[in-house]
Amino acid sequence: MAQEVKTKATFPSVEWFNALTEIINADEAYKRHGTCDASVGIKVPGAGKYFVITFEAFEVEDVKETDEAAAENTDFWIEQSYEKWQEMIKNIADNGQADLHHTLNTLDIEDPNGLARSNDGYRRDLFYRFNQSFQHFFDATHQIDTNFA
Repeated sequence: MAQEVKTKATFPSVEWFNALTEIINADEAYKRHGTCDASVGIKVPGAGKYFVITFEAFEVEDVKETDEAAAENTDFWIEQSYEKWQEMIKNIADNGQADLHHTLNTLDIEDPNGLARSNDGYRRDLFYRFNQSFQHFFDATHQIDTNFA
C-alpha cells in the first residue's frame, strides 16, 4: 500500500529536502539498511541550486543550501540537469519508487560523467557502499506533492 502524500514542497529547495528528511527519519524501513555516514552534495546546476545533506547513522542529520564549491567539498555529489531531476522525481511519484531506468545506479551508469561525482575516488565509493540507503531516501519522494520551480 502506497503511503499518503504528507506535504507539498517545491524542488529544488531546502523545504523539499527537509520534508524528505522528516519522512526518512520517521521511516523504520530506512533504518534496516544499516548505518549510513556520508556528506552528500546535491547539484541542480540549471536551477543554480546546491545543497549538502549529512547522513549520520540511521538518519539524515542536516540539510542546507550552499554554493557549488561547498556541494563539491563533500564525500561525493549527485549532479544532473534540472530536467533529469524532474524526470526522476516524477517517475518515483508515478511508481512509488524508481523504475529500473531511474534508479541511482542506472542513472550513474548511463551518464558518461557519472551521476555521483567526487574529487576523491575513495570518498566517491560511499555512493556505492550506501547506495540502498540513498535509493530509499529518494524513493521516499513519492510521499511529497512536488512542484517544480
